[in-house]
Amino acid sequence: MKYLKPFFLVTDIGFIVYWFITFFHLIPESVAFKDYDNPIIIAWNWSFFPLDIFISITGLYSIYQYNKNNPAWMNYALISLVLTFCSGLQAIAFWTFSKDFDITWWAVNLYLMIYPLFFIRTFIAAKK
Repeated sequence: MKYLKPFFLVTDIGFIVYWFITFFHLIPESVAFKDYDNPIIIAWNWSFFPLDIFISITGLYSIYQYNKNNPAWMNYALISLVLTFCSGLQAIAFWTFSKDFDITWWAVNLYLMIYPLFFIRTFIAAKK
């Protein structure tokens, strides 16, 4: 958790902030992804909301359980990590299929895909 906690805090709080910003339409059009105002793309984006919030809940809850010395923290952390990878993968897959490349949005979602892999491997090894 020593190395994982900063990733969880940045990612989980980042998701909450992103959805707050999105809800209040605070993202300037100049940095929004392609077709950000298209109703279908809006629906696609909002389809991530339940997943991203569940990721934040499980990640932050795992930190809480870790601080209470409850070994169940590992289960919540693993759930959060796997779902974080899935969230990033889905966004990257969509933009790949739609042939849309924006380095800012790709970087964020590649981060969501890559960082969990280092920790998932450790969790699986620890279970063995």
